[in-house]
Amino acid sequence: MAPVTRLGEEMHALVERLYPLCRSITGDGVRATLDIVGEYVPLRVHEVPTGTQVLDWTVPQEWNIRDAYVADASGRRVVDFKESSLHVLGYSVPVAATLPLSELREHLHTLPEQPGLVPYRTSYYKPQWGFCLAQETLDRMPDGEYEVLIDSTLADGHLTYAEHVVPGQVADEVIVSCHVCHPSLANDNMAGVAVATFLARELAERTPYYTYRFIFAPGTIGAITWLARNAERVERVKHGLVLACAGDRGQLTYKRSRRGDAGIDRVMGHVLRTSGRPHTVDEFTPYGYDERQYCSPGFDLGVGSLSRTPYARYPEYHTSADNPDFVSPAAMEDTLAVVREAFAVLDRDRRYVNLSPYGEPQLGRRGLYEALGGRSDTKEAQMAMLWVLSLSDGEHGLLDVAERSGLPFDTVAAAADALRAAGLIKA
Repeated sequence: MAPVTRLGEEMHALVERLYPLCRSITGDGVRATLDIVGEYVPLRVHEVPTGTQVLDWTVPQEWNIRDAYVADASGRRVVDFKESSLHVLGYSVPVAATLPLSELREHLHTLPEQPGLVPYRTSYYKPQWGFCLAQETLDRMPDGEYEVLIDSTLADGHLTYAEHVVPGQVADEVIVSCHVCHPSLANDNMAGVAVATFLARELAERTPYYTYRFIFAPGTIGAITWLARNAERVERVKHGLVLACAGDRGQLTYKRSRRGDAGIDRVMGHVLRTSGRPHTVDEFTPYGYDERQYCSPGFDLGVGSLSRTPYARYPEYHTSADNPDFVSPAAMEDTLAVVREAFAVLDRDRRYVNLSPYGEPQLGRRGLYEALGGRSDTKEAQMAMLWVLSLSDGEHGLLDVAERSGLPFDTVAAAADALRAAGLIKA
């Protein structure tokens, strides 16, 4: 990976700001997260009422929490929500009680195999309460009475998600989706949120070919809600990418769409392969992040997923060790760079028709060879022109040309620009 620049430092600073917030699939933590993202890019925030039918699901009650703790007989908080939002089982119903440790244990969640870490646990759709703590902490708790408080509310409210749209030259869309429901977990998924935010900011500085729609939504129910409310727009979605686990120091991993050969699959495979970066390409599975919602057979969108080390494949996953120190500014920069490169290919990949298809046109008298004079890649550029002319039959795109010829996509796209300017091909 390249040395860290200010861009990586800025993304990491955003992760640090977002990290302490207590997020869930609904509630004020999501709104606070979107407020911060909205300082970087303008957002359209949507509030969907509890009880709204969204495909086969129903928007649940909204959960908010103010305080929670387990205190020993001296009043000392041995588990304290104010120290970390991971300490409370997500969506815990309110409770105020005094319990012996023997009964309290039924509501305590630990990681015995990682005794120094606090796990991340939730119970969205089954009313219960609980605390998460390090096994080492539990081992130090003597038998006796403990005061338990969870000051939370579970009531009718809203599910909140947001969109940022970068208008393109055409109405066809590329969606970029990341989830905003996880509490204090830096890699999963605040790094993805940071990369998406800075990518949106970059795209807004120019007019891309496609329209880019960034979706910041709670996992699963958020993507399902977006799909339910945007059924008429789905046919415009030509490509898509889910960003998750975007900041750890592992190598990049791309997960193909359900189709397996969608445009985004080919582009990501090409960019990763030609970049020289260590990487892995995984086949689609119907488990993971929100790519499985966008790829569900009724929608069958060409949406893949990009991460570094995928979910559940690193020991810090869904634990208190997934903190800002675990996230690398250089890794986030690298993730952003790959997505930037991939979207540049998407935006420039066109099919052309050769307007002089009978024999090879004379390039010299059109000044095309002279235009290449002095380039260090003159021979490559000449070959790219010949390849573009050969495959400009209305059936092959520039990515096809690059893959078949083995030439860099940028060289092929530049050759197409020159040939188009000379009147030899048309889109």
